[in-house]
Amino acid sequence: MPPSAVSQPEQFTIGRLAKAAEVNIDTVRFYERQGLLQIAPRSAGGYRLYGAADAQRMQFIRRAKTLGFSLEDIAELLQLTEDGHDRSRVKAIAQKRVADLEERIRELEKMRSVLAHHAGHCSGHGAVKGCPIIQALLSEQG
Repeated sequence: MPPSAVSQPEQFTIGRLAKAAEVNIDTVRFYERQGLLQIAPRSAGGYRLYGAADAQRMQFIRRAKTLGFSLEDIAELLQLTEDGHDRSRVKAIAQKRVADLEERIRELEKMRSVLAHHAGHCSGHGAVKGCPIIQALLSEQG
């Protein structure tokens, strides 16, 4: 078989990897610095070269970030996928994230309630002085 017919593994430059993962180039570099992505070997021309596994890893990281996992959680999840652990730790990490989200939802609902209360007491007319929204922001109790 001629050398040109030998299948080469797909390689991505940093720009192509970023595009495939729907992130920007600086994000790829950041994840490398954080150890979430292996530092890529360089081509003869000095370009970083990534493989299909790197693209898959970047998509995993992006999806995990979308769900609100911290970088530490993502690093642990990635480690768990590589070490052949059972699912118990993965589930524990996900359950902690759900609990964090539930707490954040409670906080957001409280914020919404307070803001809606103050907005409901504002006529929306006249001078800003005496506006219940501004007064709430100026007071310690909010």
